Amino acid sequence: MNRNKPPRLGLIAATLLTAALLSPAARAASHGTPPAQASTPAASADMTDAEVRKVDREAGKLTLKHADIKSLDMPAMTMVFQVRDKAMLDKLQPGTRIQFKAANEGGKFVVTELKVVQ
Repeated sequence: MNRNKPPRLGLIAATLLTAALLSPAARAASHGTPPAQASTPAASADMTDAEVRKVDREAGKLTLKHADIKSLDMPAMTMVFQVRDKAMLDKLQPGTRIQFKAANEGGKFVVTELKVVQ
């Protein structure tokens, strides 16, 4: 080993290891980009925004104009959902803004959770 040259290999290895270990949020912050949804709880991250268009309490169905449903790989559209629990419909009327979670249960799209947005 030549004592006159600085140990560059060690410095390069340490730099690469540090970069590899940084979280995506830390990398984004170091580049001046805010981390996506860093302060949003995970529970609301998978909820979808929607507007209630129709409520059918007897049938337990809800017509929603919704944003993209990422968990179902579904684009924004207006469609009818069943609800897991008819009691979910008690506080809803056309025009109500909600956030919801949905699942594909045997080919039927079912609202499994919802909350009214103020």
